[in-house]
Amino acid sequence: MNIIETITETARTAAGKAYALIPGGSRDLRISGRLATYVDETWTHEPAAAAGLSTATAALSERGMKIGADQGRILHWLARSISARRTVEVGVFTGYSALWTALALPDDGTLVACDVSEEWTSVARPYWEEAGVADRIDLRIAPALDTLDSLLADGGADEFDMAFIDADKSGYDAYYERCLQLVRPGGLIAIDNVLWGGAVADPSRNDEDTVAIRALNAKVTSDDRVDACLLPVGDGLTLARRR
Repeated sequence: MNIIETITETARTAAGKAYALIPGGSRDLRISGRLATYVDETWTHEPAAAAGLSTATAALSERGMKIGADQGRILHWLARSISARRTVEVGVFTGYSALWTALALPDDGTLVACDVSEEWTSVARPYWEEAGVADRIDLRIAPALDTLDSLLADGGADEFDMAFIDADKSGYDAYYERCLQLVRPGGLIAIDNVLWGGAVADPSRNDEDTVAIRALNAKVTSDDRVDACLLPVGDGLTLARRR
């Protein structure tokens, strides 16, 4: 079993999803009732700071932009599994995913966090402090492409272990290309929202964001620079390992 297969199988377990093969090779991800309660109690518990941040984010009208605890646990596991020391995140929102990833880094590790909102990221700071990871997170308030290009100009190519992309969908292709340069061979890129609420499979949906995600999905699956797989958790999470 190669690393992507191992990551896929372990992450499926960590996400607590029931996978049942059905005709046509698709999977039924729906769980409910007693099994759903078991999954939540067993697999999606959060560190105290993450739980507090979840509660604070739930009060915002934009709360749907936060990833779930299952995805947070996957990001944490991924970073730990490759002994990540330097990571980059494109799209911070209230800092929930950054908190999970930073918890997996060593004391001298760094997560470069790219966002344009002082308002949303300010929610994160007290919880990063509570979790003891504030000194590992290098928050940069600027257009993400400016930050990524600055990292590359400063010699950051091949210097990062992992990247997580969860920002404006029309920018995904550009973020992916920059992150491919930043992560080292063997490094990982995780991309959120790649199923886009099912819109990617709806031929009547041709808005800018849907078209952008659909195009990136097609690109990544045929990109000979990476080994890639899809984790059908949350709104769909692509993992691409740079060759």
